[in-house]
Amino acid sequence: MNRLAGLGKSVLLLAGLFLLHSPFCLSARGGQPIGMAVEFMDHAACAYIARDKGWFRDQGLTLSAYESYVTGMALASALARGDIQAAYICLVPALNVYANAGVPIRIVAGTHKYGYGLVVNPRIIKEVKDLERPGVRIGCVREGGAVDVLLHKAIDRFGLVPSRILDKVQRMNPPKQLLAIKMGQLDAAFLPEQWATMATNYGFRMLLTARDLWPRMQGSVLVVKEELIREHPEKVRALVRVTRNATDWINRHPRESAQILARQLSLTGEKVFPVKAAAGFEIDPETLKTSMSRMEYTTSIDPGMVQDVIDYMLRLGYLKKGFKAKDILDLEFMK
Repeated sequence: MNRLAGLGKSVLLLAGLFLLHSPFCLSARGGQPIGMAVEFMDHAACAYIARDKGWFRDQGLTLSAYESYVTGMALASALARGDIQAAYICLVPALNVYANAGVPIRIVAGTHKYGYGLVVNPRIIKEVKDLERPGVRIGCVREGGAVDVLLHKAIDRFGLVPSRILDKVQRMNPPKQLLAIKMGQLDAAFLPEQWATMATNYGFRMLLTARDLWPRMQGSVLVVKEELIREHPEKVRALVRVTRNATDWINRHPRESAQILARQLSLTGEKVFPVKAAAGFEIDPETLKTSMSRMEYTTSIDPGMVQDVIDYMLRLGYLKKGFKAKDILDLEFMK
């Protein structure tokens, strides 16, 4: 229950943290605006590409601005607000906000599979077992985040002693982990993309990816509030259509997608990171192209995989109670 209590505080108190201050709103022609939140990662590549290409507008949705969040947990908190009706978010925090915060959301499409990794200083960490060595400094996001769940998967998969890992994990958001890596303050880090690939630019190497640890792992998803489905199903269908079209385009044009995404993320990042930090966090197209190649961009969702994640989070104590995947999935709009 202590873990759940701390997790609940994360969901309720992180709404304003890591917010890149610019509201992401969609409105149908002549309709009420739809508040949207997105991840400040290439996980949400389809949203950034669609915005750049004007495809929301082409589907009868007017894109006026956006809210972008550095972590899925902060984005999950934003979903509790009444002005946010849709979000591109990692599956794990989406399940968290649905089960623990009681936010009435439905997953209507996927955006990618995988998208997380363990990066290490190769001079110190040669194999996963080395993470147990005394003095090894490990970075990870807050408990209950997607990469934290993957950290537990690594412990299970390689038979590591949990106390030898978890007791020395330093909890911080991805940009802070990257800064710590640059300053030589971490020996290993569990990070989402694009941050994991960015860490390799500073001499770290990718030791494990989500593909290695959890085959078929669902990465991020498009979620909408139940109210939006009831009152404006045509908007939900349009959002899914845009998501699918943008995802298909990304797979056909990987290099141009990386260039567009680099520009979009750089413009957004300038509004949140201090000048010194921003100078060290240049998000270039080549790094993004490598990062994006480590994911499988697809809107398809395997309900069985979603159920596996629910059950695993329950086992970790990150969910108050279990539930069926069908309770949160609404894949009718994919048809």
